[in-house]
Amino acid sequence: MRYGHTVATVRAAEGALMARLPEGALMQRAAAGLAAVCADALGRVYGARVAVLTGSGSNGGDALYAGARLARRGAQVTAVLLAPDRTHAEGLAALRAAGGRAATAEEGPAVIGRADLVLDGITGIGGKGGLRPEAVRLAEAAHAARAGVVAVDLPSGVDADTGEVQGDAVHADITVTFGTYKLGLLVDPAAALAGALRLIDIGLGGDLGAPALEALQHADVAALLPRPTGESDKYRRGVIGIAAGSERYPGAAVLAVSGALRAGAGAVRYVGPGGDAVLAAHPETLVSTGSPHAAGRVQAWVVGPGLGDSSEARTAVEQVLASDVPVLVDADGLRLIGADAVRERRAPTVLTPHAGEAAALLGTAREEVEARRLDAVRKLAGTFGATVLLKGSTTLVADPDPERPVRVNATGTPWLATAGSGDVLSGLTGSLLAAGLAPLDAASAGAYLHGLAARLVEGPLSALDVAAALPAAWRNVLS
Repeated sequence: MRYGHTVATVRAAEGALMARLPEGALMQRAAAGLAAVCADALGRVYGARVAVLTGSGSNGGDALYAGARLARRGAQVTAVLLAPDRTHAEGLAALRAAGGRAATAEEGPAVIGRADLVLDGITGIGGKGGLRPEAVRLAEAAHAARAGVVAVDLPSGVDADTGEVQGDAVHADITVTFGTYKLGLLVDPAAALAGALRLIDIGLGGDLGAPALEALQHADVAALLPRPTGESDKYRRGVIGIAAGSERYPGAAVLAVSGALRAGAGAVRYVGPGGDAVLAAHPETLVSTGSPHAAGRVQAWVVGPGLGDSSEARTAVEQVLASDVPVLVDADGLRLIGADAVRERRAPTVLTPHAGEAAALLGTAREEVEARRLDAVRKLAGTFGATVLLKGSTTLVADPDPERPVRVNATGTPWLATAGSGDVLSGLTGSLLAAGLAPLDAASAGAYLHGLAARLVEGPLSALDVAAALPAAWRNVLS
């Protein structure tokens, strides 16, 4: 599991640790790790030209001390000072003592243009809003240069706690972060600017406390996935009901059923007008044309993909929500629910909107959701009293309990931006619910396997390609 913590939590942990360490020791730990990553990125340190973009405060100090370490190994290091009167004095003195030099912000673009590596130490984790004008010129020069860009703790100009990018920001190739992941490094749009992440252990350990964000890894998902035993039958493995599709969109039904079957459901009961298409693709499906109430025994329901907004669709949503088993609501179903109807359910509910659907549920603009994804998923979970899986460039899963960390999925790929992939995800996640996983775990593991399956396809894909790759993703996690 990877964990992310808020700025306040990090600062409290750093303060507690610094009280037990000699003065300056924590910054030296950070600088040593940062310099090591820079050396690896350069390959050959001796003779390499390094530009250190230096703001005020501790972030600039980390960068300057790392620059000093590189200078002692023979690199030609130049610190570009954006705030000469507030530059970390000890760090700058160490750089100069190691043979480095300082330059003004006006000289910065020329220094960057000659560099093999640019170290971004402009702002730290407390920075708010975009870069100031004098820093924008340096960020633009770094983006245009051939040099690699290494950000110190996080790219300057992004919000460490929310992942927001409110103006110009540095685009990093590598971000070296200290002690724990900052939330903005794992959540878009900021995550898209962070490049490859490198976490340096500086000894914060138990001082950090509970995380605000967590990301599952293979071992975590493997521990969650259900496995059949010698005593298993289709009911013990989980029977999922799917109310999806319409005469106009029968494919949505096929894709949701495909996701459920490929995710190990013991049986799938399908209800809706897409039965012929479903049986043609999956003859093992138990198809009925009546209402969800008459479909038979299930351990979980998926409702909404391709359902439309007819009176029959509304009835299907109402009956599914009235059931006493976990329910996943997606796509058209999200337009047919109310917060009260969801909150009054005794059994768990999972909502799986994309940004546009989330905006409609929240009564805000899509752009607001995309800019503040972490805030949006938390608000949705609290408003509806449901587990919310917010799809997008970074998929987030929030529990209705605000004390539980939000989960971020690390396996997604832009190739998943294709018609029907969300229907497959709904069936997959619904199957995990039917197998008995808790809503947060089912949604998190579903997103993980969904993204991994897409990566295994490699390149352009269709939603059915993702469904077909789910068994391989499952084996990959368990191997």
